[in-house]
Amino acid sequence: MTNNLTVTIDAWADGAPIPGDYAFAVQAPASEDHVALSGNRSPAIRWSGAPEGTRSFAIICHDPDVPSKPDDVNQEGRTVPASLPRVDFFHWVLVDIPAGTSGLDAGADSDGVTAGGKEPGPTANGVRGINNYTDWFAGDADMGGNYGGYDGPCPPWNDEIVHHYHFTVYALDVESLRLSGRFGGPEALAALEGHVLAKGSYVGTYTLNPDVG
Repeated sequence: MTNNLTVTIDAWADGAPIPGDYAFAVQAPASEDHVALSGNRSPAIRWSGAPEGTRSFAIICHDPDVPSKPDDVNQEGRTVPASLPRVDFFHWVLVDIPAGTSGLDAGADSDGVTAGGKEPGPTANGVRGINNYTDWFAGDADMGGNYGGYDGPCPPWNDEIVHHYHFTVYALDVESLRLSGRFGGPEALAALEGHVLAKGSYVGTYTLNPDVG
């Protein structure tokens, strides 16, 4: 049986909109580009209630509302329909967080947009995996690269639905998941299976569509 962790993010109420400072992009009023890059700060996140035997933590943030087909995404004169099936997009994969940790400060894993992405791998706070901006910007001469650590919301500006961002913290019974290189959310979730002593989630919402939400 998995116990519950209490997860808290002070920057917004659980289930409420995420402030733009923690997003990859914000709405750009009176701009033909629709959006502008934003603060892209990782939020201050805290957790409590880890059971005895916890040897490390992992943080995974995902958005389950991403369009399954890109055909209409950010296309002038078109919208991404609410009826379109949705898939997961991982925004933050951080594993092997030391057992004595009970939270991370704002900006600890991202403080601004880094073209080409932040390096995955070991950091002072744990081991970064890659997020799905790695795939989104693949082949882009200016932005392409491995996007390690946290990169915040940037849903399609023409999407009919509000997106939900689930920040989940896992208490694990191992010091290390022994992941390295370009591992992402699916690989981290597979590795932690069978090692979860407790978990908890905190949700934020976000939209770049001025006609939604």
